Amino acid sequence: MSNITFAHPWLLLGLLLIPLMIVWWMLRYRKQEAALQHSDITLFDGIPHSLRVRLRWLPYAMRSIAIAAAIVALARPQSQLSRQEMTVEGIDIVLAMDLSGSMLAEDFRPNRLEAAKKVAADFITGRHSDRMGLVVFAGEAFTQVPLTIDHQVLLKQLGNLKSGTMRDGTALGDGLATAINRIKDSEAKSKVIILMTDGVNNQGSVDPQSAAEIAALYGIRLYTIGVGSLGKAPYPFRDQFGRVHYQNIDVEIDEELMQRMSASTDDGRYFRATNKKALEEIFNQIDDMEKSKIDVTQYAQTRDEQGPLLWIAVLSLIVEALLRWYWLKK
Repeated sequence: MSNITFAHPWLLLGLLLIPLMIVWWMLRYRKQEAALQHSDITLFDGIPHSLRVRLRWLPYAMRSIAIAAAIVALARPQSQLSRQEMTVEGIDIVLAMDLSGSMLAEDFRPNRLEAAKKVAADFITGRHSDRMGLVVFAGEAFTQVPLTIDHQVLLKQLGNLKSGTMRDGTALGDGLATAINRIKDSEAKSKVIILMTDGVNNQGSVDPQSAAEIAALYGIRLYTIGVGSLGKAPYPFRDQFGRVHYQNIDVEIDEELMQRMSASTDDGRYFRATNKKALEEIFNQIDDMEKSKIDVTQYAQTRDEQGPLLWIAVLSLIVEALLRWYWLKK
């Protein structure tokens, strides 16, 4: 039924006649019902109605079915058979996300990490035809989700990310190297890494600049995003009683390093997000720059389907006539 359309759908308003016919028949039947004048009708108590009496409504039902089928047939129901040929130029994207403790700073609402997760989830949802993966890093790095087209799994794992699940610190080089390892053997037309961080490289065994140069050798484009306001940001601390206190901490992002890293790859770029809205705009820009090319050829065939309805209408009228003239003849 999902493929059924009507050439003249306005004719379906004629179906409103059916309940009006039923009401008219009920009122007419009450007026025509015979009455018996007798001083005492106890003699007839307990006599059951015959089958013919119980089915006296059947001719009217058959007529209603015939009219309804005829109205739907006049509306010309049509089935549509369609086929699409689609060619997709694949894009593989790996998100490398910083989970260091400073991502809990609340210059973004509710904090940097949750804001980044929300914006990244919207970005993933809009990339229907691309394989995507997720790498997380702090003082160390590992793959959370390898490249996959199953975006529901990716979104679930992204939503479960929390700061403090690994050694603290910011290992930019290790995070980028892990993302490269996940995407370097891809056969996609375009390979992209989006790296988000709010700090300065202070951990890990891989030099960030060297990792960026390795990405360039594999034809990987690198977009780096510095997450954090300018100056200072409120950061939550808990005292020995579990109470939360806020202290302003310096926002330190090595923008010069991240610019060099992006510039090392073909058409790579560095962005600075000082609030959630700016982060959304950055992801929108990346989304526009990394569009999949889709060529679609669509074939459609329409076929009228009123034939069975006309047969139902004719057979219903024949059954009504036979009942009214023979078995239910009055």
